Parts: sequence; C-alpha cells; structure tokens
Amino acid sequence: MKKQTVLVLTSILAVMVFAISGFVYEQSQVRKKAQLASTKTTEFERMHSPVYGPTDAKVTIVEFFDPACESCRAFYPAVKDLVNVNGGKVKLVVRYAPFHEGSEEVVKILEASRFQDKYWSTLETVLQMQPQWASHDNPQVNLIWDYLKASDLDIDKARKDMSKPTIEAIVEQDKADLRALQITQTPTFFVNGKPLPKFGFEQLKTLVEQEVKVAYKK
Repeated sequence: MKKQTVLVLTSILAVMVFAISGFVYEQSQVRKKAQLASTKTTEFERMHSPVYGPTDAKVTIVEFFDPACESCRAFYPAVKDLVNVNGGKVKLVVRYAPFHEGSEEVVKILEASRFQDKYWSTLETVLQMQPQWASHDNPQVNLIWDYLKASDLDIDKARKDMSKPTIEAIVEQDKADLRALQITQTPTFFVNGKPLPKFGFEQLKTLVEQEVKVAYKK
C-alpha cells in the first residue's frame, strides 16, 4: 500500500510539475512576443497589407494568416464579426504566413484579385472551398480557379496579374516580417501590438474589448 501511495503521489507531482512548466513556458513565449512587438513595430503592418474595417480605427487586429490553415478558416467569420460589431473602432490587418505547400500561390491569387477590388470575396471563396483544394499532402491549388468562375472575377486578368513583381515583393516582405517577429504558426494574433495571453477566440475577443475601452475612453 505504501508503494502504491508513493507511486500515486509521484504521478500527481509529475503532472503538477508538467502543468506548471507548460504554464511558465507559455508565459515566457507571450513575454517574448510582446518584447519583439515593442521593438519591431514596422513589421506588423505594411502599406500593402489588406485591411478589413475602417482604416482610422484605433484598435488594430493583426492576423498572421495561411490560406491553407484550417484554424484560420475557422476563425475568419468570428474575427470578421468582431470587427463589424465594434462600430468602426476595430480593423483587421491580414499578414501572410504561407507555411503550407501551395500557400504562396494562393496568396498571389488573392493579391491578384485586389487589382479588381475582389479581395474579400475571393478570400471567402478560397476559405469556403479549402477542404477541397488544401490537402497538405497534395494541395490542388488550380482548383481555386474553377471555384472562382462562379464569381465576377476576370480569371484571365487575375492569372496574368499574379505574376507581377509587386505581388512577389509583397510575399517576400511578409515572409521577412515572419522571420523578424519569429512567427511560426497560424493564426497568430496581435491587438495593438499585444500578443494573446493564450490562444483562443475568447482571449482575442477579451483583448479587443480591453483595447477598445482604453482607446475610446471618454
């Protein structure tokens, strides 16, 4: 019985140590992100970055985003709603983090759609059909063009525009900013330069609400 008790206590202690270590590590990562954010402000928002919401909003959500990321797809409608419900006080800035195979090509398609003012509708089609084209083992990016035929996007023009040097420069700049900020997973969110204390939509919502109160206090 004593041996069993010792084993149980040892197991409980090991679990506690693991949990504490995980918490300490998570907090250290948050502090690290916050420190980087405070020293590398230009890497968060570039002139070329797509913006959803009013450009003069005082609260900025920056999302590092991969079009092939399932979590990015799941978060998108909720983050968009978070901008909409805050009555012009919040904007979303999209930064590209093309970590998955094929994602860079999709980013170029998205950027090409901006020449026709079709960015957000194209993005929503890409995300809606993500399960069909974004297999991580064998992505079928060309399928996206078939999905976009139902929209009023000029496909031929978009195919030509996606090879423009300006789009290639956007992709390379965003990749450089990923390295500078040490972003390694998507989605990664910052609100007015502050990282989430813990990953999750409720944590994002809470941080946005806090920043709105501070930015728009009377």
